[in-house]
Amino acid sequence: MYFFLNYLSFVDICHSSVTAPKMIVDLLAKNKTISYVGCMLQLFGVHFFGCTESFILTVMAYDRYVAICKPLHYMTIMDWERCNKMLLGTWVGGFLHSIIQVALVVQLPFCGPNEIDHYFCDVHPVLKLACTDTYIVGVVVTANSGTIALGSFVILLISYTIILVSLRKQSAEGRRKALYTCCSHIAVVIMFFGPCTFMYMRPDTTFSEDKMVAIFYTIITPMLNPLIYTLRNAEVKKAMKRLWFRKVFLEANGK
Repeated sequence: MYFFLNYLSFVDICHSSVTAPKMIVDLLAKNKTISYVGCMLQLFGVHFFGCTESFILTVMAYDRYVAICKPLHYMTIMDWERCNKMLLGTWVGGFLHSIIQVALVVQLPFCGPNEIDHYFCDVHPVLKLACTDTYIVGVVVTANSGTIALGSFVILLISYTIILVSLRKQSAEGRRKALYTCCSHIAVVIMFFGPCTFMYMRPDTTFSEDKMVAIFYTIITPMLNPLIYTLRNAEVKKAMKRLWFRKVFLEANGK
């Protein structure tokens, strides 16, 4: 689990870094501009790291399924070679998804308005700027993103359905430990896939709520992920309690 958590944290940092620095600069600047190349790179980065994160979360659900439903075979099934192959697959899948999105947008002509109604370059807002019919491109973009979001969600649903069914055969203590292990991952999945489903599993349209939803899955969720996972760890909680009591003790002595 911690093997995949390391890379999930890395992807979260990269995902936020694609949009957050430019957004902060734009908040302080009068002229909010981005070059065409910069826009395409940002579009690629958002979809590359976002798609990779969705695949990593799916792989982590499978990892929890094996750990809970087949504990005696866990080390055999989830050996280092298989873990590395699955991780490589998440990166390759993210790259293929994002390169398709960028390829669909790059070939469009842009000759009209150049003002994006968003705080970063995403597919749907950029398609609105094209001075040609983008219906077919919009359908392909939605199919590309929707297939990944829906496919990942179905695999997650199947994994946790099997886990919940298998828990009926375990003791109360076993069920408590298994649910405790899965709770943090389920929370992260809901926070990530909820906004992504709203954004990308729909026709090529934009809503006023898009910017708020996008901030949630590009900045807020990556920021909360480390807190959610670390606060479920007993060792981290013990260390935080020691620091808290030490601080209280020092303040009491200082007074």
